[in-house]
Amino acid sequence: MTDFTIEELFVINIGDIEWMIGSTHFSVLMISLFLIGFSIYVNRRFKRFQEVPTGLQNFVEMVIELFDKFAVTTMGQQGKKFASYFLTLFVFLIISNLSGLVLLRPPTADYAVPLGLAIISFFMFQYYGIKAKGVGGYLKGLTEPIVFLTPINVIGELANPVSLSFRLFGNIIGGTVLLSLYYSTPWFMNIGIPGFLHFYFDIFAGLLQAFVFTILSMVLLTGAME
Repeated sequence: MTDFTIEELFVINIGDIEWMIGSTHFSVLMISLFLIGFSIYVNRRFKRFQEVPTGLQNFVEMVIELFDKFAVTTMGQQGKKFASYFLTLFVFLIISNLSGLVLLRPPTADYAVPLGLAIISFFMFQYYGIKAKGVGGYLKGLTEPIVFLTPINVIGELANPVSLSFRLFGNIIGGTVLLSLYYSTPWFMNIGIPGFLHFYFDIFAGLLQAFVFTILSMVLLTGAME
């Protein structure tokens, strides 16, 4: 990838409003279609369920079981209830972060995408926090350990989606910009070295940041319910 800017592909006019469809929308659409298609394929294969799993069934069952155990280890027994959401989030982030390898612009390099995902998780924290503690218990938690700190606690809650999204966005856009700049160097510097850079910035950093975003969301949700 040699361009890290968000490219405008076309404009849709609905009434007096113009909707710009950019490279981020295209990447999200392609990734969503891939995940939906893969899910439909796996669903059809699982209709021929085997008691002793092999091949794809074995792989999918292994991933689900491992993530279920990871969710329980991180969040306690209540983690199993949220494992499907966090696994979906984790897979979407992995595919998004790695999409630069197939010449798509990583959606997570557009701040709107990490912020949107963080806001979804934020409302989830608040909903299950209130559900677990009740409205009174939730409001009381914002006044602890002393009432004087209530504004700081409120700011801390509102800062969670910002810190979550900035961490992911900063790492992905940083790698995207560095790779784009490196491709502008003389041709002899683009022999072999970009492969190592793609391995670090696209694969290693992409997997790591998907994991960090997911586990921090799990920790914040657990904290909201305690």
